[in-house]
Amino acid sequence: MTMQCIRCKGKGACGLPRCPIMSRFLAQATVTTSSSYQGRSPSVFIGSFGYPDVRGGPLLIDDSDHPLDWLSRNLGIEDIVSIRARTIRGSSAVHRFSDNLQEIALSARPLDVDVSFEKPVSFAMTFDGTIAPVGLCGPVRKMDVLGSAHIERAVDRVTSDPDMPAADACVQLGREDVDVYRITRLMTAGLLGKRRHFVPTRWAITAVDDMLSSALKKEIARYPPLDECRVFFGEIFGNRIAAILVPGDWRYEMIEIWGRHTLWAGNTEAIVQDREGREKKGYSPIMGAYYSARLAACEYLSSIRRSARVVLIRHITSDYWAPLGTWVIREAARKVMTSPCISCPSLDDASSHASRLLGFGYWLEHSTLIPEMRTQRTLLQF
Repeated sequence: MTMQCIRCKGKGACGLPRCPIMSRFLAQATVTTSSSYQGRSPSVFIGSFGYPDVRGGPLLIDDSDHPLDWLSRNLGIEDIVSIRARTIRGSSAVHRFSDNLQEIALSARPLDVDVSFEKPVSFAMTFDGTIAPVGLCGPVRKMDVLGSAHIERAVDRVTSDPDMPAADACVQLGREDVDVYRITRLMTAGLLGKRRHFVPTRWAITAVDDMLSSALKKEIARYPPLDECRVFFGEIFGNRIAAILVPGDWRYEMIEIWGRHTLWAGNTEAIVQDREGREKKGYSPIMGAYYSARLAACEYLSSIRRSARVVLIRHITSDYWAPLGTWVIREAARKVMTSPCISCPSLDDASSHASRLLGFGYWLEHSTLIPEMRTQRTLLQF
């Protein structure tokens, strides 16, 4: 792709509707840099480089840092990239401003801050598959938090308990209707668990998805199986999701297909698959998207109090021209699971429906769970 980009210089030879490289420069053109910031800080960001001696700081933007808010405002990819291009990521050794960072993370509402930088912030927008992009970065010289944090009762109770394991804390907050984005912020700021420390944001995102869905899996194991095959379908930002739910105990398979001329695929499709039974061994090759989609599936089964075997296919089209983070997959899968489903009399019929909705059926060649379910007899069949 590098030589092609050098020859193309944004003329569209790759087939993408917008050149990701040019988009970074276009975003930069709308940003003015400075050596100070006065305004709201909706969240914090902790990097992973050099762990455990990580650097981090406040996210600074007079706008939202909440994906559910972006979706409720019907923002497009370009709108979100524009917001994130204006977002400043403060950076320093986390121990220097740990109290301030934790106060920002604890607050249910963005706090006003006064931040000065050692030098003007620089534009360095990068796109990543797990975290939302950030456009500006600057080393923090001084930071003052103005006002006091507004903390919900459930958050105050859990974060004040140093004897509660991190997994239990996440589950308890989830049961109190604290959303996954809020829990992740508390995790990354080192406010949960027995051995508390700042956690790189990209790790915290996946860890929270994993812990919440793992707890739901145990709950789902106690429920009776679904009484029919169901197929769901939907899309967000060019991420097309088809989900097949089959009666049985918990199994989960995800197949991710990057179409031709998408960001990670180039001139040929890129397909990756992973699955699990009662336990998940090792980190998924699909990375954070696997756990974000799994959480959505578990939330649905928990809501209907049934167990099932889940095959989830994610097809990424060229409309997804800038990766915005795994929140897109989580919310796409949630949207799919709350949309009307198609009831099917058999697994083969469900697979055929999913193929028609996706517009192709070769995803079946990469599934190992579908062939297993076709040949394996369950207790219900005896």
